Amino acid sequence: METVNSHSMAIFYAGRVIAGVGLGAASVVVPMFNAEMAPKELRGQIGSFFQWFYTFGIFTSYWVDYAMAEVGPSVSRQWQIPIGLQIVPAGLLGLGMFTLKESTRWLTKKGRHDEAWESLKWIRAGESQATIEEMEEIRVGVEMEQRATEGFHVKELVERGNFNRIFTAFAIFTAQQATGATAFAYYGPQYFKLLVGGGNRDLLLTAIFGAIKIVACGVFVLFLSNRIGRRAALIGGAVFMSACQITTAVVVKELPATKTAGVTSSGIATVALIYMFVIAYNLSWGPLPWPYVSEIFLTRIREPGIAIGVSSQWLFNFVFSLTTPYIIENLGWGTFLLWGLFDGIIAVVSFFFLRETQGLSLEEIAHNDYGRATTLKEDDILVRHGPTTTYGSASK
Repeated sequence: METVNSHSMAIFYAGRVIAGVGLGAASVVVPMFNAEMAPKELRGQIGSFFQWFYTFGIFTSYWVDYAMAEVGPSVSRQWQIPIGLQIVPAGLLGLGMFTLKESTRWLTKKGRHDEAWESLKWIRAGESQATIEEMEEIRVGVEMEQRATEGFHVKELVERGNFNRIFTAFAIFTAQQATGATAFAYYGPQYFKLLVGGGNRDLLLTAIFGAIKIVACGVFVLFLSNRIGRRAALIGGAVFMSACQITTAVVVKELPATKTAGVTSSGIATVALIYMFVIAYNLSWGPLPWPYVSEIFLTRIREPGIAIGVSSQWLFNFVFSLTTPYIIENLGWGTFLLWGLFDGIIAVVSFFFLRETQGLSLEEIAHNDYGRATTLKEDDILVRHGPTTTYGSASK
C-alpha cells in the first residue's frame, strides 16, 4: 500500500497504520517469547539480540538513504525503494514463525503440560535432568501464581507489587527514549550540521554513526551481556552518555561550526564525543531495556506488563521524533545540554531504584516482590532455589 501507490496520501497513511500495528505486536511478543524460552544463563544475551537487529535495521536504512540521496528528488523510487525494502525483514520474521513452538510458560499457564514439555525439550535440544528440573520449576511457579491470583482483573496491575513493576517497565522505556539516542537516529544529519557546519559530510557522518551503533551493540550482545550486571551497565552507561553530551554542548557553544570553516579540531572532537555517546548507549540503554522489562513480571501479568512498557517506548519515540526538529532549531547547542541533563537524571534514578536481575530465573525474580515474598511460600523457595534472593536488592 505504501510503495505501489504514489499518489494517494490517504492510502499511504493507511499502510503506515497497518504496519504500525504489526510492529507494535512484534515489539511485545518477540522480547516476551525470548525471555520465556531462554535459559537464565543466556537470557540477557538473547534478549539483547532484539536491539541488535533493531540497530542493524537502522544501520541499513542509513546507507540505503545515503545511496538514494544521489537519485533526483523528483524520482519516485527515491522513497519507494527504502520503504519497499522493509518487506524483506517482515517477510523473514513471518516465515520464521512457522519453525517455532509455543512458549513453554504460556502452554503451562494454559494447562497444556504435555505440549509445554515437548516445547522445552525442543528448545533445550533434548531431555536431561536439568531440563526436568527446569520444567518442574516452571510448572510450580506458574501454578502457584495462578492459585494465588485466580480470576485476573485489570485492577491487579495497580496492586502494590505489580504496579511497581508496571511503573518500572514504563520508566525504563521512557528513559531509553530520553537518552537522546533515538533523536540522533532520526535526525542525525541535523545534529551533525551543528557539529561540522553541514554539506554532504553530515549524511556520511550519520551513516558512520549507524555503523558504530551496530558494532557496539554486537560487542555487548556477544561478549558483555552475560558478564556484567544489568543495573551496573545501565547506571554506567547513563553517566558516560551524560558526560559526552554535556562536553559536546560546551564545545559547540564556545567553538560553533560554520559552513565555510572546513574540518576543524573542535568539529572532530565533537563528532568523536557523539560516537562515544552512541557506543555507551549500545552497551547499556540500547539493548538492556528489552530483556530487563521482559524479566521482571509474574507470568500472570507478563503480557499486559510488557505491552505497557513497550507502549511507553513507542509513545516517547513519537514525542521525541516530533519535537526534536523544534528543539534543535530553538536550542542549538543547548540540545546537547538537554540530553546530557536527562542522562544525568536517568543515572541517579537508576542508582536508587533499579534492581539486579542477572543470573536469576524468571520464577526467582517474579516471586521476590521488591523485597517481600509474594505467592511462593518460603519453604518452596528454599527447596527449589536455595536461600531466598531478594529481588531488587541494590548491589552497591
